[in-house]
Amino acid sequence: MILLLVGIFLWWAAHLFKRLAPARRAAMDNQMGSGAKGVFALVLLVSVVLMVLGFRWSEWVPVYDPPSWGRHLNNLLMLIAVGLLGVGHSKSRLRAKMRHPMLLGVLTWSFAHLLVNGDLSSVLLFGLLGVWAVVEIVVINRAEPLRTSWQGGSIAGDVRLGLITLVVFAVIAAIHTWLGYPPFPM
Repeated sequence: MILLLVGIFLWWAAHLFKRLAPARRAAMDNQMGSGAKGVFALVLLVSVVLMVLGFRWSEWVPVYDPPSWGRHLNNLLMLIAVGLLGVGHSKSRLRAKMRHPMLLGVLTWSFAHLLVNGDLSSVLLFGLLGVWAVVEIVVINRAEPLRTSWQGGSIAGDVRLGLITLVVFAVIAAIHTWLGYPPFPM
């Protein structure tokens, strides 16, 4: 459980550092150049590894019983979450209409997983990453209240986003099945 919590803490710290300590981050950029981004990328990689290992190695402690219908809603929400994660880098028309699609994708992912996982490790992992997404949105909106909308997008971009979303969702479902967590009822 400690590894899981350390991984979550590092995730939060690495992502919020630029917003909460902009002068310190600017100093790092001046001293290290592009190496500063490498440091944060390494910290994020370590955080993900720690979260995965901490989650896998944690003792299963029940907190609540997930609803039986949660699995179906989880799959729908996960399809939406994957799409939202892709919107931020797409040439879809939806990109111009949304301010924080990737963070909304993380929040949707988090909620979807809490629908089907009622153990303590899941509540910590998915719950705290969902809270992180909300905190990031608030912090970004306070720092940058005026939004510059992305210009562009096309029907082709919408179709491409939809197809990529379906493929990525299928790959995620296959990986979950391979790991022993089949997302679809057998």
